[in-house]
Amino acid sequence: MYTGKEPSLVILAAGLGTRFGGNKQIAQLPDFNCTIMELSIQDAHAAGVRHVVLVINRLIRPLIEQQILPRLSGDLQVELVEQAIMDVPLRFNDKALSRQKPWGTGHALLCAKPHIPGAAIVITADDYYGPGAFKQLVCHFAGPEQSDMAIVGYPLAQTLSQQGGVNRGICQTHKDWLSEVVEYLDIQQGYDGLSGNSPEGSRVKLSASALASMTCWGVTQTLLSQLEAEFSRFLENYDSDVKSEYYLPDCIQSCIKQGLLRVRVHRACDRWFGITYKEELKSVSGLLYELRHG
Repeated sequence: MYTGKEPSLVILAAGLGTRFGGNKQIAQLPDFNCTIMELSIQDAHAAGVRHVVLVINRLIRPLIEQQILPRLSGDLQVELVEQAIMDVPLRFNDKALSRQKPWGTGHALLCAKPHIPGAAIVITADDYYGPGAFKQLVCHFAGPEQSDMAIVGYPLAQTLSQQGGVNRGICQTHKDWLSEVVEYLDIQQGYDGLSGNSPEGSRVKLSASALASMTCWGVTQTLLSQLEAEFSRFLENYDSDVKSEYYLPDCIQSCIKQGLLRVRVHRACDRWFGITYKEELKSVSGLLYELRHG
């Protein structure tokens, strides 16, 4: 078990990448000959992180062990954790037997829980957050609010896609503390600004500077202690809908409403980049290379 003082880095890398057409978390960037998550690990390492937990699916374990792990810094302690569909409380085994898709980001973090001794930075493998995000979260857990959770939010206008509308969780805040994350669908840039579909189904205008949650969390043991109970509640209401997932933000929102934790909101100081389709790999790689190397 890792015993260092800095937060662990947990990377959620078990998704199936359906729209990408494969395991996009291990797709190499042409200009770097490495994956996006390796850039994130480099940035986290530069911020002081020395412990990494990779939550993966069993199919990509050989490639990660043979190709990615040897490229990482030698002073990193790296643990691989497989997210398995059958990893549910025994009374829910029948529901798991008919499931093919992973249970979601909340379940992925639950799988990593035994390997996280303290605070942790949680990100997804196929998103690029920039070095500033890791510095912000490491500093957060070294400061006076270290017992509170944190999120790094990105200006909505910087998270759009040229491929069409996007879905984004928008941070609702009060004095830089997170109140809730509200999901807006099909967000697009129009002639009169940004707009998206609200949870009620109406088309509403959105601020370009609104902060979007791109899954860059600083989590505490308080949240981790609630994950299993929240997952059981999810499974009790699960009706075999293949699209239904146990999302990490839902668990966090539940904990906020119960007054169990607080989440400090930090505005990102770097650009966010993400890849949904294979066609985006080359262009994103070029932009990242220019950004990191000038």
